[in-house]
Amino acid sequence: MKSTMRIYILMIFLFVSWSTETGTNETISVKPNATSPGLKVYVDRKAVFKLGSSANLTCSNKTWNETIYVIWNINLKHKTCNISFSNENPYRYIDKCNDGKRVQNTSTGQSFLHIPNFSSEDVGIYMCESVYRGGNENYKINVNITVPPIFSAKMERRNNTMVAVCRAERGNPAANISWSITGNSETETSPPDSDGFVTVESILKIPEGMDPENLSCIIHHPSWDQETRVQLLKVKEDFDRLWIFIPVIGVIVVLLAGVSVFALKKVKLLSRRCHQSDTPNKTPQIEDVEEVEPYASYVQRVNSIYN
Repeated sequence: MKSTMRIYILMIFLFVSWSTETGTNETISVKPNATSPGLKVYVDRKAVFKLGSSANLTCSNKTWNETIYVIWNINLKHKTCNISFSNENPYRYIDKCNDGKRVQNTSTGQSFLHIPNFSSEDVGIYMCESVYRGGNENYKINVNITVPPIFSAKMERRNNTMVAVCRAERGNPAANISWSITGNSETETSPPDSDGFVTVESILKIPEGMDPENLSCIIHHPSWDQETRVQLLKVKEDFDRLWIFIPVIGVIVVLLAGVSVFALKKVKLLSRRCHQSDTPNKTPQIEDVEEVEPYASYVQRVNSIYN
C-alpha cells in the first residue's frame, strides 16, 4: 500500500514540476518496472523552434547528483547519431554527432540538450533515456522548425481581368493569407519541398470601380507575434516610378547617340584635313624635276658641240 502511494505521489510531482518547451504537446505514461523496483516514465512530446534560435531539450527534471547516465539518440533527415554521458566513476562523455549539439546543465544541476543556431538540418526525432537512482525516464520528442515566409503582393492581368496576387514563399508551416476586403479569391498551396518549406499564393479578382490603393494583403504565420499587412499601393508606386525613368533613359540614349555621331564626324573631318596637308609637300618635288630637265638638255647640247 505504501509503495502504491509513493507511485501516485511521484506521478503528481512529475506532472507539476516537469518543465517543457513553449508551444509543445506532451503525453506522459508511467509504468512500474516488472523486473526492478524502479519507476519507468515514458513521454511523447512535440517541440517547435524558430530558425536561427537556440533550442534546449530537457530529458528529465533530475539533478546532476541524482543522475546515473543520460543517452540521447537522434534521428535526423541526413544522419543518425547519439550523445551520452555517465556519472559513474570515471565520468564519461561521448559525442558522435559532432555538429554543435551538447548536453549542458542548468544552474540547479538539471541536464538538457543544447542545439545552437537551430536549422532545418536539426529537424527530426530526439529520443532520450535518463537513468537515475530509483528509476528512469524515456522521452521521444518530435522536433520541428518554424520559418517565416518571404511575402510579396502585386497586380497582374490574367485572362483580361485585373487581379491582385499575394504570395508567402518558403514558410514552415504554411502561412494563412486573407484580404482587407471581401471578394472572389482563390488560394493555392504548393507541396512541401525537400526542406519542408511551403509556398502559398492567393489571387483576388479586383471588383470594378475599386481603387487598388485601398487594397492590402494580410498574412498570418506562427513565427510572427502579429499579422503582417502588405499594401498593393507600394507595388503600384514602384511601377509608376519605373515609367518615370523610361523617358529619362530614352533621353540619355538619344544624347549619347548624338554625341557619338558628332564625334564620328569630327574624326572624319580631322582625317580629311590631315590628308590635304600631306598633298602639297609632294607637289614641289614634281615642279623641281620639270625645272631641272631643260638645264640637263642644254648641257647635253653643249657637250655635243664640243665633241
